[in-house]
Amino acid sequence: MLIYFRALGESFRFAVNALRNNKTRTFLSLMGVTVGIFSIIGVLAAVDSLEKDIKGSLSSLDSNSMIICHISFGPSEVPRWKRERFPLVTYDDYQNLQRNLPGLGAINYSMNVAAQKVSYEGTVIESVRIDNATEGLYDIERLEFEDGRFFNERESVNGAPVAVIGSILRDNLFGVGVNPVGKQVKTLSRKFTIIGVLKKEGINAFGDSKDEKLVVPVNIIRRIYGDNNRSTFPTITIIPEEGGDPDELYALTEQKMRQGRSIKSGDDSNFFINRLSGFADAIDGIISILTLVGWGIGGFSLLVGGFGIANIMFVSVKERTNLIGIQKALGAKRRFILFQFLFESILLSIFGGLIGLIMVQVVVWLLDVSKIAGDFEFVLSFDNIFLGLFTTFVIGIIAGIVPAIGASKLDPVEAIRTGM
Repeated sequence: MLIYFRALGESFRFAVNALRNNKTRTFLSLMGVTVGIFSIIGVLAAVDSLEKDIKGSLSSLDSNSMIICHISFGPSEVPRWKRERFPLVTYDDYQNLQRNLPGLGAINYSMNVAAQKVSYEGTVIESVRIDNATEGLYDIERLEFEDGRFFNERESVNGAPVAVIGSILRDNLFGVGVNPVGKQVKTLSRKFTIIGVLKKEGINAFGDSKDEKLVVPVNIIRRIYGDNNRSTFPTITIIPEEGGDPDELYALTEQKMRQGRSIKSGDDSNFFINRLSGFADAIDGIISILTLVGWGIGGFSLLVGGFGIANIMFVSVKERTNLIGIQKALGAKRRFILFQFLFESILLSIFGGLIGLIMVQVVVWLLDVSKIAGDFEFVLSFDNIFLGLFTTFVIGIIAGIVPAIGASKLDPVEAIRTGM
């Protein structure tokens, strides 16, 4: 057994010396692998980071959430001309479901409105996103607060002039760290009393954040914009009660919506119930495609790098034919010659892979330090590092096995004569 280890050690030292004595050739050979590993691991790291950010953004929502509105978030068999005539979901639809839907955990009705100007004692912030909701938003999005609270059912139903503010908007309006609860801001030509400050959450994968928003009761928005304004894109969001069956809730929701809208049996529904779980599945599909694209981009570079290493190994065998003949004449076994060249190929490939991984880490560090991507966090995981090194190891074996076998099979007399 010791003899095998010594033979492996000798083969390894021969390979290292061969690479050290041909620095320029070594450098040029490993560049193909470097570019390939940089491409693959760079794309995989970006995809993993994107997936983590998206799923982190969705983590505040129940995966069983359903969004009811007049459009479908995915492909639909309903003709476009028919979808365009679907009525908006209304506050009456919301109240119908709230009162009559069994197994309901929480429900929220909201509308989309244009950004507004918000002011406080001479300080004016332009283009502030005004979110609006009913009291159910608190449970659906699992809101957390630095100070104060969310508006309750009575304030929501009455459309009370109260608001919840994001932490960054709070800092810009009132000063960093100031507790604004009880103070009044002006927007939508009305004054709103701040009753709560949301915990900072950062920008999510969709470029959205509550940190710079103001959240007010939806009934205030209804008074201003009306109930049949298609630009407001009203939606109803529901989640099942804890331990409830999402599929059963889906069926009951469709039933109650059809009853509330007096849709006859056999007629198509004029609304869509979009499931968040389906959206998550679609995201997984996109992530899988991006991963395949990453492998495709890097795969071509790795292929070129592998051919480059194989070519260099054939040249190396040709240059050292005389030395191979002498080694075999002095008693070197075939496996010694084979391992000598195979180790050289593997080392070339792994060195190239290590440089590629270092380049990815440097890029990740620069993006993190420069904040070019904002709050988006790039992560180079251990799994990707291991995958990169394993890939280079396999490429090294594949690229070097044929030249190594050819070198090990050389006849010592012919090899010495050819070398001379």
